[in-house]
Amino acid sequence: MIDDPVEVVFLVSALRQALPLAGRPIQRLAVVIREQCPDLDPGTGLSGQRGRVCRDEGGIMCRLAVGEANAARVFHVSITHLTFDRRSPLAREIASYQRRRNKRIKRLHAMELLLEGALP
Repeated sequence: MIDDPVEVVFLVSALRQALPLAGRPIQRLAVVIREQCPDLDPGTGLSGQRGRVCRDEGGIMCRLAVGEANAARVFHVSITHLTFDRRSPLAREIASYQRRRNKRIKRLHAMELLLEGALP
């Protein structure tokens, strides 16, 4: 298991109460959004509308509606692919979750490579 279940339950509950929450996509996500919605500048910030848990595959996910309300494109992204304003009430909890999740994923990936014989 990648995520701490107690931390996830707490953070998802807090996120749901704080939504909508403004965030910015990290560079890799911004590229995907530009490919799918060329007329939108993802650097302007997006608003997360829902939060849910997708186990180890995605962790805590956020539903992003991009574009005009009547023609919005919807993306479901992990909050590890978003940055949030440090002045936000949940900024520390989110950043802590992101660091731990990314660290655990890297460790898990290195272990898989080691087991496959790809690492010396």
